[in-house]
Amino acid sequence: MAAYRSGEDFTVLIVCTGNICRSPAIERLFRSAFAPGSGISVHSAGTGALVGEPIQPPMVALLEQAGVSADSFSARRITEPMVAGADLVLTATRQHRADVVEHVPAAVRRAFTLREFARLAAAVDPAALDDAAGPGARPAERLAALVPLAARERAQVPAELDDVVDPYRRSDEVYQESFDQLIEAVRVVARVVLGVGATA
Repeated sequence: MAAYRSGEDFTVLIVCTGNICRSPAIERLFRSAFAPGSGISVHSAGTGALVGEPIQPPMVALLEQAGVSADSFSARRITEPMVAGADLVLTATRQHRADVVEHVPAAVRRAFTLREFARLAAAVDPAALDDAAGPGARPAERLAALVPLAARERAQVPAELDDVVDPYRRSDEVYQESFDQLIEAVRVVARVVLGVGATA
């Protein structure tokens, strides 16, 4: 199965509900992991976005502790063109993925929950990824090659740990739990795409 490419950059769309906690944190962590020149563009949106709102303060604090900026963020609602223009859609939960695929069925093979994609990516044979991406591939080419390889692993991975917990209006402890889940998944994907030892 050939990699889907919407344009020159490899575009990743991150989706949660309000676009003020989980998806912007994932977006900013991936942007930090994939430096300018990687060819990877990362954006986020929400299925029920609190349009125009910034990232919630407890998530801002966690991002800043990780050395990642939360500045200049404004929540936006997901649209069909956003999904159609994304080469990879990563969602906070299985329900978000179902919502995305319901509205844009063609996205089914390139839509995953974040944690699902991290586990699938970790299961991909590094040699197979190297072969698929080609010698001297940029991170964008490696991520493009990873998507169909990860999709082939889907049947082998249990689904019960797919969701990132929603911390909105909950305690700092729940925010920490949510952040721990998402940053670990981002780091796994980054290591696979960039090579062993890469971190968010």
